[in-house]
Amino acid sequence: MTPLVPLAMFGWIPVVLMLFAILPPRRAVVLAYVAGWLFLPVAAFKIAGIPAYDKHAATVLPILLGVAFFDSRRLLAFRFRWWDIPMLVLCLCPILSSLSNAKGLYDGLSGTATQIVLWGVPYFIGRICFNDLDGLKELAWGVLIGGLIYVPLCLWEVRMSPQLHKQLYGYHQHNFLQHMRDGGYRPMVFMQSALMIGYWMASAAIVCAAGWRSGAFSRVFGVPVLWVLAALLVTTLLCKAMFAIVLMLAGLAIVLVVRRRSWPVLLVAALIPAYMTVRVCEIVPRASIVSAVASVTNAERTGSLEARLIQEDLFSEKAMQQPFFGWTGWDFFPLDEQGNRRTRGVDGLWTITLGTFGLTGLTSLTLAMLIPVVLFVRSYPVRFWRRPDIALPAAAAILLVLWMWDCLLNGMLNPIYVSIAGGLVGVSAVRNGTQKVRARLQAYRAFRRRQAPAFAAPASVRPAGVLSDDRFPGKRGVINGFQE
Repeated sequence: MTPLVPLAMFGWIPVVLMLFAILPPRRAVVLAYVAGWLFLPVAAFKIAGIPAYDKHAATVLPILLGVAFFDSRRLLAFRFRWWDIPMLVLCLCPILSSLSNAKGLYDGLSGTATQIVLWGVPYFIGRICFNDLDGLKELAWGVLIGGLIYVPLCLWEVRMSPQLHKQLYGYHQHNFLQHMRDGGYRPMVFMQSALMIGYWMASAAIVCAAGWRSGAFSRVFGVPVLWVLAALLVTTLLCKAMFAIVLMLAGLAIVLVVRRRSWPVLLVAALIPAYMTVRVCEIVPRASIVSAVASVTNAERTGSLEARLIQEDLFSEKAMQQPFFGWTGWDFFPLDEQGNRRTRGVDGLWTITLGTFGLTGLTSLTLAMLIPVVLFVRSYPVRFWRRPDIALPAAAAILLVLWMWDCLLNGMLNPIYVSIAGGLVGVSAVRNGTQKVRARLQAYRAFRRRQAPAFAAPASVRPAGVLSDDRFPGKRGVINGFQE
């Protein structure tokens, strides 16, 4: 580890505050999010009494600090809604799990603090900073530009091997041997692994395709959008992350093919909890899944999937011994034949959540990430997704659903996707609130029209906007704070 690691991790805080001082607040949030996640080292500093200060914390906490100092009105404008309950439960799950396992309140509070940093803070940032269509559009643009920045870096590592993190920060952030595949290399750049960077590049390609298909933009930095899309597609393929490629194709199909019906998007979202249920209840045997995948891919990829499914079976069986609140910490690791804890971990985020926080944690996580998508689809049906003002926010909703699919096999937590969930909730809340106000206005006007023959003054002598009731002469109509 070089001295640049602590300098980058702790020096990023004043850099983010400087961005807030010189840029519009939301632009500063997007820039700090993307730049921090793309270039900060994969490192962690353990400080007694508080959650570890790692790349995730170094990305989200300075942003929250900048919003508090430079855009505090957003903090004051936040209103808790029932859609936020799953995220609140997810953040409190460590307390429930710790108490149910007799670990004590202190252990639960410590876990809750970590959970708030991992999930609560990025969700809250999305709720207050990206709670309208323009905000989600800027965040989607940030994903696209971040993907373009990574294109030359990924290509360099594909050719020269994943060395950028080691050259700059002094160490490999992941097992180097796992990034040698098919006679070449898979890039990591400054992310945790090629799996994470594969889905990041796929996300950028989906956003680019949505912008091109809707006509939201025809060029990106002066380059024709189709050339940009081609570069992103090729780079995603070169990452050699098979599941990320499959998810990219699914996202492109939704963007380019689905036109009027919303049910395909909702079906893709509904299949996520369906998969979890099937695996936990062992409705479909592991061998059936492996044989189906073996018919369409090579032996190496089939073996990787089978290893994940074996771990799912072992850890799910252990998790269901404490089904409601989980085992907390490392206690959910099953024992081998000799009674020792298995050192081979589990990859899927959903399995980790099930084992650590039980069905309570898994349900709250699933609802916190999928309810925002359902609310967005309800507020903006798919038939509107090709409008230039809705296309990029809709692409952000697609990214969130597909990221949850990625979490079925991998555990690559990315705060930007969590912020998308918070933003979608905010957009839907504003949309639904506007619709309710409009409905009240229309109902009141219809009531006035029905009552007009009884006591209304002639329109030629009554000023516009004046109530027709003689008890309030000259009083202008005010309905729920909106003046007619």
